[in-house]
Amino acid sequence: MSRDTLSRFRLDGRVALVTGAARGIGAAVAQALAGAGASVLVTDRLTDIGEATAQRIRDQGGKAVFVAHDVTVEDQWVAAVAAAQQHFGRLDVLVNNAGVETAALLTECTVEAFRSLMDVNVTGVFLGMKHAARVMKAGASIVNLSSVAGIVGTPAHIAYHASKGAVRTMTKAAAVELAKLGTGIRVNSIHPAIVDTEMGTGFIQDFVNLGLAPDYASAEADIKAAHLLGRYGTPSDIAGAVIYLASDATSWMTGSELVIDGGFTAA
Repeated sequence: MSRDTLSRFRLDGRVALVTGAARGIGAAVAQALAGAGASVLVTDRLTDIGEATAQRIRDQGGKAVFVAHDVTVEDQWVAAVAAAQQHFGRLDVLVNNAGVETAALLTECTVEAFRSLMDVNVTGVFLGMKHAARVMKAGASIVNLSSVAGIVGTPAHIAYHASKGAVRTMTKAAAVELAKLGTGIRVNSIHPAIVDTEMGTGFIQDFVNLGLAPDYASAEADIKAAHLLGRYGTPSDIAGAVIYLASDATSWMTGSELVIDGGFTAA
C-alpha cells in the first residue's frame, strides 16, 4: 500500500464526537480516532468513566474533552455539538454509538421498556444526525452503530431489533437527503454481531434468564458457534471500521451498511 493510500486513512485536523464513549466500543472508537489524528469530544452519561477515557487519550498524546451527555435530550445535543465547536473549532465526524439493550419475550415486553429503549437507540441517533448536520461541512462523515439485529432476528429481543432496524433505514434516509441537498456529508452504518463487552455478555445472559438456555456456558457455546470465525468481535474490530468510514478512504461511500460480524449473517 502506497504512502498516499495510507494517508487517506488519517484524520489529522478533524474533530469527532463519539456518544456512549465512556467504555466498551465507544471508548475504543474514541481512542482510535485520536490515534488517527482527530480531536475527540467524548460524551456519555457516565461522568467519571467518561472523564477517565478522555484523560487516557490525553495521556497517550491525543486531544480529547469529555462532556456529560444524555442522547435522548435535545438540548444536550445542542450543547454537545456546541462544545465540539468551542473546544476544537468544528465538527467533522459524528459516531452515534450510545445504545442500550433489553430482553423480553414478545408477549411479555412492556410498552414502557420498548419506548425507553427506542428513545435511546433511535431518538438519540435521530437527534445526533439532526444537530451534527446543521454544522458539518462537505467531506464530513456520520457513522451510526446499528447491529446485525437490524438485519436478522433473534428471540427475546424484539425492542432491540426494532431499534437497530430503525437505525439502519434512518441512515439510508439521511444519506439520500443530505446527498440530494448537496451538503457533501456522508452517512453510513456499522452492523456488529456479538462484541466482547459488558453489553455482549448481558445479551448472552438474557437467554439464560428467560429460560431459553440451561446455563451461560451452553448459551455462549451456541452463540459463539454462530460466528463463522469462531470468536466474538472486539471493540478494536469495530473501531477500525469507524476509522475507515470517517476517513477519505470512503469518500465515495454513503448510505451503506458495513457488516462486521465474524460471518454471523453469512451462514
